[in-house]
Amino acid sequence: MKISCLQENLAKGLSIIGRAVANRSTLPVLSNVLLATDNDRLMLTANNLEIGINCWVNAKIEEEGAVTVPARLLTEFVNSLPPERIDLALDEPTQTINLRCAHFEANLKGIDAQEFPRVPSLDAGGEIINLEPAALKQLIHQVTFAAAVEESRPVLTGIRAEFQHDRLAMSGTDGFRLSTKNIPLAHSIDEPFEVIIPARALAELSRIIADQEEPVQIAVTPAQNQILFHLNNIDFVSQLIEGRFPDVSQIIPKGHNTHTVLDTASFLKAARVSYLFARDAANIVKVDVTPGEDELVGGRLLLTATSQELGDNISELEANVQGDGVEIAFNAKYLIDVLNVLDSAQVALETSAPASPGIIKGVGDDTFLHVIMPMHLSR
Repeated sequence: MKISCLQENLAKGLSIIGRAVANRSTLPVLSNVLLATDNDRLMLTANNLEIGINCWVNAKIEEEGAVTVPARLLTEFVNSLPPERIDLALDEPTQTINLRCAHFEANLKGIDAQEFPRVPSLDAGGEIINLEPAALKQLIHQVTFAAAVEESRPVLTGIRAEFQHDRLAMSGTDGFRLSTKNIPLAHSIDEPFEVIIPARALAELSRIIADQEEPVQIAVTPAQNQILFHLNNIDFVSQLIEGRFPDVSQIIPKGHNTHTVLDTASFLKAARVSYLFARDAANIVKVDVTPGEDELVGGRLLLTATSQELGDNISELEANVQGDGVEIAFNAKYLIDVLNVLDSAQVALETSAPASPGIIKGVGDDTFLHVIMPMHLSR
């Protein structure tokens, strides 16, 4: 293998695939990055057996070939080089790759490319589904934060993706909150299906989508154990989670007694202030909703957080309240998390009783819904 490419192109490609490199693995080759010529481009691949990424960068190919080299060392070395041309040459008998750039030179000892697990391409999948990148990124942003972090129930660390005839709906829950969001599909699909995608994989995909303008192509492998995302010059593959996801329809309350509308930014700011006191008291923040006396006098929402050692805080917000007054408690951090992902200027809080879940959604947005479980208030 003998190739040359620009330092900035190689550095960018390595940054894209970097999160898919295995940090600790019984297979040393998984700590490496695969460098392989592919027609007139250089393909970079990382695979930790949970996610795998192919990234293609422009290069001048003089001799075909492939090798795997330590990902961390290669990335740090390339990032240290000046923005000039890098020449790479592989000595096949020793599996050592020589890199030259300006006045810098290095030899990296590699492992045979045949030992590296390849990342499947879109051709290996079934029906191809197209999604607008901005809509997919927003979908991921508004759902993944609600997934569980602990591995005690692996299925809850994933996001259920329901590919319906004309929509994609995603749901994430950790048992204390639920986020669900749907977006339209560019083209209707013949056979609806659902899969569970690791939330961590979707978060990484969202990072990669950042500069994407063309539609993202999606397919599931025939074995139904991997999902493929094809972007411009990038293939992203994730393993799927096996198991039964909770029935979302059973979690969402069917009605409410109180409908409270208030400014999203003001609610978020008040929740952040309350959290300063609530974090020393199991994150409990009390929400006290009071309707207006008449149409001329608006309602209000009080946020109260109390710390036995530090003190207390009360934040009062103007609100449009329909229905009965209610006093309920929520996890302040959970409130901040959901208000952070809302795009709507106003937010609606729907409640039924102190011991019943609340619903949070953006006013004017019927594609997103968040259910938050109440916390116990000691009298």
